Amino acid sequence: MTSPADLATRIVHHDYVPPAGFAAPQPAVYKASTVIFPNVAAMRAREWKDKTSYTYGLHGTPTSYQLEERLCELEGGKQCLLVPSGLAAIANVSLALLRAGDEVLIPDNAYGPNKALAEVELAHYGIRHVLYDPMDLADLAARITPATRLVWLEAPGSVTLEFPDLVEQVRICRERGVVCALDNTWGAGLAFAPFDLRGDGQWGVDVSVHALTKYPSGGGDVLMGSIVTRDQALHLRMKLCHMRLGLGVGANDVESVLRSLPSIGLRYRAHDVAARALARWMAEQPAVAQVLHPALAGSPGHDQWRALCAADGGEGAAAGLFSVVIDPRYSQAQVDAFCDRLQYFKLGYSWGGPMSLVVPYELATMRSRPTPQLVPGTVVRFSIGLEAEADLRRDLAQALAHAFPAP
Repeated sequence: MTSPADLATRIVHHDYVPPAGFAAPQPAVYKASTVIFPNVAAMRAREWKDKTSYTYGLHGTPTSYQLEERLCELEGGKQCLLVPSGLAAIANVSLALLRAGDEVLIPDNAYGPNKALAEVELAHYGIRHVLYDPMDLADLAARITPATRLVWLEAPGSVTLEFPDLVEQVRICRERGVVCALDNTWGAGLAFAPFDLRGDGQWGVDVSVHALTKYPSGGGDVLMGSIVTRDQALHLRMKLCHMRLGLGVGANDVESVLRSLPSIGLRYRAHDVAARALARWMAEQPAVAQVLHPALAGSPGHDQWRALCAADGGEGAAAGLFSVVIDPRYSQAQVDAFCDRLQYFKLGYSWGGPMSLVVPYELATMRSRPTPQLVPGTVVRFSIGLEAEADLRRDLAQALAHAFPAP
């Protein structure tokens, strides 16, 4: 007869199982590294690649599977991978699809860390990168060579927010047989459908990466990214790379995104409405030489934005970002003083959270060639949060008056 187990053992190996049938608005949170198997046969038979079962926490839990499926619904994909950040999503795609001797094309106005990844890490593996002008379709077509295996797209571009002809970019890649991956953080699955750009179910990107850090999270407190595709073979290549790199996300972070995701449409709309109003107001200010916002007429790529995001003649969707070019007659010190003077706009990177942010940029250090669509001057990017639009406008007005006084 076996003697009764020690209390410490009984606590660890307690056999109580809660009854089935519990349901609530928010999914349960499963925290696991180890997954328990009922027997050796089950351990040998389980398969993690198709989400039919569980083998190890790094390969998925019921909690992470639910977020992946909801993100597929958001972006119109069929398969999804979760990674620790938006940049990790970019790195996972590039490392999975590129080999020594391959070439990747990146828009000159892409998210800076994507270019830095290519310049340093991909170069270590013998992978060449080429920058192209995203506003020049002929330039993209001319730079695709037999060695090109991946083209990155971004709509709109980072900081300066030029909106490319995304449909034609995809067409060029498809005609050349090259995989195209889109950084869809700005669009968030709401401004346009990345896998159905023309609304016919036949025309879209091959891969969509998304910094869930931004709008899906919405709180400015979670780092996470996703990789969505409709192609099973492509997904498997990226998933196996994901496994070999040991990429994983924490269950509490997944819980945070799941909690915020139902309100993403409402929040995205609120950011958008306030950003457009403030961008139009900033366009009237004497110190501002140019406003960069895809939904504003005259902004680079506005017609392409309208064709894709407002094709039905409505207002369309355009996130909560805009940038301004400060008139070059003002010094960098004055631009910095303007940013420092702001009270509700905090100095900080990222966007999509409840707090408005501002960052001044030295554009010359971020681009490989001049950008003819932009007037000269220092670029300042604003991320509009969820504060009252009137308060943000007053804050901008006092900072403009302080830094750029009327003569």
